[in-house]
Amino acid sequence: MTEVRATIKNRQGIHVRPSGVIINEIENIKSDIILEAKGISMPLMSIMDLLALGLQHNEEVLITVSGEDEKNASEKLKELFEREYDFPPR
Repeated sequence: MTEVRATIKNRQGIHVRPSGVIINEIENIKSDIILEAKGISMPLMSIMDLLALGLQHNEEVLITVSGEDEKNASEKLKELFEREYDFPPR
């Protein structure tokens, strides 16, 4: 089991578009992923799971990864949650 903490750096938080990027990037991870934020702990399995946490700018999330690729997966997840997503305005 590997645990890492990440601070949300995207100014708009983790909304639908970053959630889609995160879920697409982790599709090949073979480990189980648990996210904890705001006193809520849940497995990360879909965009809806991620959106349910309502992660905002500067909030912290604890990422727990258990499985065969946990070290690489935890590093990848930390980077994804701390990325500043620069989507063009609509």
